[in-house]
Amino acid sequence: MLVHLQIKNYALIERLEINPGSGLSIITGETGAGKSILLGALGLLMGKRADGKVLYNQEEKCVVEGTFDLSRIGMQELFEENDLDYEQNSIIRREISPSGKSRAFVNDTPVTLDVLKSLSDRLIDVHSQHDSILLGDSGYQLQLVDFYALSEKEKVVYREAFDRYREANRALRKVETEAGKLKDEFEFNSFLLEELESAKLSVHEQEEAEAKLSVLENAEEVKERLNAVLNLLNHPEQSLLSALQEGIVQLNPIAKLSQSYEDIRKRLQSVQIELNDIADEIGIQEEKVEYDPEQIQVLKDRLDLIFRLLQKHHASDVSELLDIQSTLSEKVKQVLNFDDELKRLQLDLKEKGERMQEKADLLSEKRKAVLPEIEHKVVQILKDLGIPNADFKVDMQSVEAGTSGTDSVEFTFSANKGFSLQNLRKVASGGEFSRLMFALKYILAEKVAMPTLIFDEVDTGISGEVAVKMGNLMLEMSENLQMMAITHLPQIAGKGQTHFFVYKTDTPERTISKMKKLSEEERILEIAKMIGGDKPSESALQSAKELLYLNDK
Repeated sequence: MLVHLQIKNYALIERLEINPGSGLSIITGETGAGKSILLGALGLLMGKRADGKVLYNQEEKCVVEGTFDLSRIGMQELFEENDLDYEQNSIIRREISPSGKSRAFVNDTPVTLDVLKSLSDRLIDVHSQHDSILLGDSGYQLQLVDFYALSEKEKVVYREAFDRYREANRALRKVETEAGKLKDEFEFNSFLLEELESAKLSVHEQEEAEAKLSVLENAEEVKERLNAVLNLLNHPEQSLLSALQEGIVQLNPIAKLSQSYEDIRKRLQSVQIELNDIADEIGIQEEKVEYDPEQIQVLKDRLDLIFRLLQKHHASDVSELLDIQSTLSEKVKQVLNFDDELKRLQLDLKEKGERMQEKADLLSEKRKAVLPEIEHKVVQILKDLGIPNADFKVDMQSVEAGTSGTDSVEFTFSANKGFSLQNLRKVASGGEFSRLMFALKYILAEKVAMPTLIFDEVDTGISGEVAVKMGNLMLEMSENLQMMAITHLPQIAGKGQTHFFVYKTDTPERTISKMKKLSEEERILEIAKMIGGDKPSESALQSAKELLYLNDK
C-alpha cells in the first residue's frame, strides 16, 4: 500500500506530498490541472524512462519518492533475489538530474530500472486507456486468465519442463547440423586420413632421414676421412696411441718419486683410454658407411612423400601432420558415431517433450476450469455497468508449445442482442473496453492480493445509475486493496473515503500544479460543482450531501 508520496520539481509540480489512505481515494480536478502529471510521476517509480525535459526547474533535480507498506504483500523473496534490504515500510525513490541522468533507489540502495520495474509491478497497477487497448492482446488475456486461475505454480513447473525440452531440441538440432556438414566432408576426410595413416609417419623421422641421406650421399668422403683419423690413432709406424703408451712407460719408474709425476702418468692413461674408445667408435662408424644407391633412393622417396604431405596440408613439420591426422580421425569417428548420438538425443527429446506436455496439460486444465466462472462474472458486472445485453466468452485453443504453455485465448464480446461474439478489437468501443477491464480487475481482486490499483477515468462513457453501481463496485474492491480513482463523475467521487483535489495556481513567474486533501465541507462543495458547475445551486449541494451520505450509509 502506498502510504506516502512526495514529488519535487516535476512538470508543473514544484513540490507535492500526499498520504493516501487505505480503501478508496478519489482524485478530481479541473481539466489540465495536473491529474495526468501525477500519473506521470508515478510512472517514474514504476521504472518508466524520462529525461531532463520533465523538470519544473531546469537547474534542480526531480525527485519522486513513494513509501510503501509491504506487510500484506509477500515480497521478501523478491528483495533477496535482488540483494536488497527488506523493510516493512520500504522507500522507492527516483531522481532525474538536469542533464537527464536517471537514478533509482530502494531503501537508499541504487537499483537498475529493470529491478525497479520488477518491484513496482507488485506495488502499483495503473489502469488507463492504454491498458484498455492492451486488453485486446491475446498474451495479456492469457495472463489475466492465469491470474484468476491462480496457476503460477503450474506455470513455473511447466516453464522448467519447457526450458529442458527446448535445450534438448537445441542440442539435437546442433548435432543434426554438424552431422550433415561432416557427412558432406566424410569421404574427403576419410581419403586424407587414409593417406596420412598409410604414410606411417613418426615425429622425428624427417630429420633422421635427412641426416642418413646426407651421410650416404657423401659416403666416399666420410670413409676416407674416418680412415685418416684411424691412421693417426693406430698407424703401425707412428700412432698417437703408441706415443701415449711410450710416455706412460717412461713415467712408470719415476711415478713413485713424486705425486705430481704419478698424476701426470694417470692423466696420460685416461687420455689413452679415451682415444682407444674413439678409435673403436670410428672403426664402427667407418664400417657402417657404405655407398648404397638403393637406400639413397628409398630415403629420397620417403622425404619426397613427407614434403608433399607438408605442402598439401600446409604444415610446417611432421608433428603438425600427426596433429592433423588425429583431428581427421576424430571427425571420421564422429560421423561413424553420429547415428548412435542422434538416437540418444532423439530419445531424450521425446522424453522431455512428453514431460513438458504432461505439465502443459495440467496448466491447461487449470485454465479451462475457471473460464465459465470468468465469463459468468464478467457478464454480470457488465450488465450492472450499463451493457444489459452483454455477452462475453473466452475461447481457448491449443497451440504449439511456447513459454506460456500450449494454449492461446481470445476474449470475444458482444454488446448488443442478436450480434455474434467477435474479437474485442473489432466490436468493443473505448467505453466498453474500460468497463471490460474494470470487470476483470474486479473479479481478480477477489482472487489475488493485488497492488495499489489506480483507475484513470475508467468511468468514461457512463453516467447516472451505472456510475453509482461502478462506484459501489470500487468501494467493494477497496475493502481488500488500496484504490485510487481519477474521475469526473460525482457519483464515483462520492464513494471515496479520501478525496484529493488537483488544481492550478499562478505565480508571477509561472503556473504551478498543486494537490490537497479535501475536508468534508470541501468535498461537498467539490462534488456539487461536479454536478452543477462552478456556482452550484442548493439542489446540487443537497445532491452532493446525499451522495456522501449514501457512501457513509
